[in-house]
Amino acid sequence: MLKLSVKNETSKLRAVILGTVDKNGPTPDAADAYDPKSREHILAGTYPLEKDMQEEINRFLQVLERHEVTVHRPDIIPDLNQIFSRDIGFVIDDILIKANILPDRAAEWQAIQHIVKKIEPSKLIIPPEDVHIEGGDVIVWNDYLFVGTYLGSDYAALNTARTNMQGVHFLKELFPDKKVLAFDLIKSMTDARKNALHLDCCFQPVGTDKAIIFKGGFRNPDEYQYLHDLFGEENLLHITADEMYQMFSNVFSISEKVVVTEERFDRLNQWLSRKGFAVEKIPYHEIGKQEGLLRCSTLPLYRD
Repeated sequence: MLKLSVKNETSKLRAVILGTVDKNGPTPDAADAYDPKSREHILAGTYPLEKDMQEEINRFLQVLERHEVTVHRPDIIPDLNQIFSRDIGFVIDDILIKANILPDRAAEWQAIQHIVKKIEPSKLIIPPEDVHIEGGDVIVWNDYLFVGTYLGSDYAALNTARTNMQGVHFLKELFPDKKVLAFDLIKSMTDARKNALHLDCCFQPVGTDKAIIFKGGFRNPDEYQYLHDLFGEENLLHITADEMYQMFSNVFSISEKVVVTEERFDRLNQWLSRKGFAVEKIPYHEIGKQEGLLRCSTLPLYRD
């Protein structure tokens, strides 16, 4: 059986599910885009090609394997976008929770059943249908669970609203010993610079006490201020709206000292280096055109 353990975002990674781009399918129609950044690139004729994304995700795979991480992959379903495995499930402590994702993406969960079947059944939780949660909105931080949500009255009309308050309450009941905090995020179907698709698009911890954050991603200034005070100004890298658009906060920690980032993120990479991190820089720009990056591509199963 596969053992599960995820208590935070940065402890040494031992096992992960990494998405795949094989047989990813043709460029979708703009009307079928799940997010404004994908739509932008579809309309501009710059939507990423499968061969370019394959090269990028293979570079990510090589880094993970070099750090002796066991990497699991989804079964390949032709003409299905299977890059962003973070959306379909997530592990908290020793529990795998199935995400209730957009209905059009349900087949992505089926593609990892060969992995799920190796997990003790009592360690798998499938939420009720009215509970909406995606893994990108759930950040595990020791005694805390930070959860992105959207409280606007137009929640049901927005494809970019992925986690509801029923999801937040569900996690509170499931993990009564953790401090579960909800963060109301900005959403847009038309402007990617005004859309925090998930919490990890505007906030992410690195190391043991540092974080990357975009103040403008939070609808409630008090919720941003909570994170600011918790981590401390000296431990935060504040990013701009354009840097959020580029996905600066969607990096991925292999350990408390090693962070995988996009090679073009000069300001972030320099900040990480100054703070003592080993920075694994890889090309991931093409995949980033779909409003997801390195954290989105992973579903960690075990961290020390």
